[in-house]
Amino acid sequence: MSKRVALIGSGNAFFKDEGVGLYAAKYIKENYFFNQDELEIVDGGTLGFKLMPLLQEFDAVMIVNTASDESKRVGAISIKTTDEFLDGELVKKTANEVEIAEMLQICSMAERMAETIVISIVPEDIISVEVSLTENIRNAWDEYIQTIIVQLQKMGIEILKENEKLSLDAILDIFANPSIEHSRGF
Repeated sequence: MSKRVALIGSGNAFFKDEGVGLYAAKYIKENYFFNQDELEIVDGGTLGFKLMPLLQEFDAVMIVNTASDESKRVGAISIKTTDEFLDGELVKKTANEVEIAEMLQICSMAERMAETIVISIVPEDIISVEVSLTENIRNAWDEYIQTIIVQLQKMGIEILKENEKLSLDAILDIFANPSIEHSRGF
C-alpha cells in the first residue's frame, strides 16, 4: 500500500512574500502531474490549528511556507523535520508562523502523527499589503519549487512535469483577483 501524502501551502497571500507557500502549492497543482490517490494538495492559508487533523490522517505531510530567520539571507531555503523545526530557535514574526510551530508541538505529543517536514524560504517583505513577491523571492522561486518537488519524490510521489499551464504571475493573479475564472482554492 502506498503512502498518503499531503502538501500544505501555508501563509497569508495578502502580505507579499508571506504568501509564497500558497503560491508554490497552487503552482505545483496546476503544472505537474502526480498520482491523485497518493498526493493531496491543500490550501492551508492561515488555518493553523485547523490543519491538525491532516497530521493524523496522512502518512506524510509537507508544509511549505516562509520562515522569518534573520540569520539567513533572503531567499534561503530550509528543510526541517518536525523535531529539527521544534529543536531550533524558532523565529516567529507572523501569527501563521506561531500557529504552525504550536500545531507541530501539540501534534508531536499525539499518539499518531504523520512524518512531517517543513520547507521554508526566508522572506524579504511580509509587511506590505500586496499579493506579490519581492524580486529576491522571485529569483529564488525555481529553486524553491525544485526543492519541494525533490522532497515529494523522496516521499515516494511520482511527478511528471507538464508544460507550464500557469506561470507564477498567473498564480499571483488568481490570488489577487478571486473573480478570475480559475478558482483561488485548491
